[in-house]
Amino acid sequence: MIPEKELLTQAGQFDTRALTEIYDLYSPRLYRYAMRLLGDDCAAEDCVSETFSRFLKALQAGKGPRDYLQAYLFRTAHNLIVDHYRRETSTEELTDNLPNTEDTENAAEHNLSQNRVREALHKLTEDQQQVIALKFLEGWENEDIARVLNKPVGAVKSLQHRALARLQKTLLEDEV
Repeated sequence: MIPEKELLTQAGQFDTRALTEIYDLYSPRLYRYAMRLLGDDCAAEDCVSETFSRFLKALQAGKGPRDYLQAYLFRTAHNLIVDHYRRETSTEELTDNLPNTEDTENAAEHNLSQNRVREALHKLTEDQQQVIALKFLEGWENEDIARVLNKPVGAVKSLQHRALARLQKTLLEDEV
């Protein structure tokens, strides 16, 4: 595996091997991240596709990341996810796209629980959402999250603390 700095240099020269390695390395992670926040396979795939499209356009324009490729890609994906929710005018309702299983009631309950958590996440600030998603869903370290947000590590810890407190309050209020 080529070091990230070298990958970026080669990608800037449109080396197909480097671009392929970047895509192979980051697309599954970006998809997982988008899927957790969007809850829709097609929307997650579109997010990953658009993230790499924007990355390539930035390289073509002589811009894009000089270092911290992972932070750049996840920030781009996060911005696309935020845009998706801004365009969405109403909360998605449970549809009849439930899994075809004998236990439809459990599947519906699971879907409702996921929607409840997703809605609670969307009540957080953008930075809080990103901290929670990267820390707990992607397993990132605070230092890496700080690079994505362009904030000190202490600010990331503070965002995490406030986000968890707000999530807890929101989810407990919903139960009542």
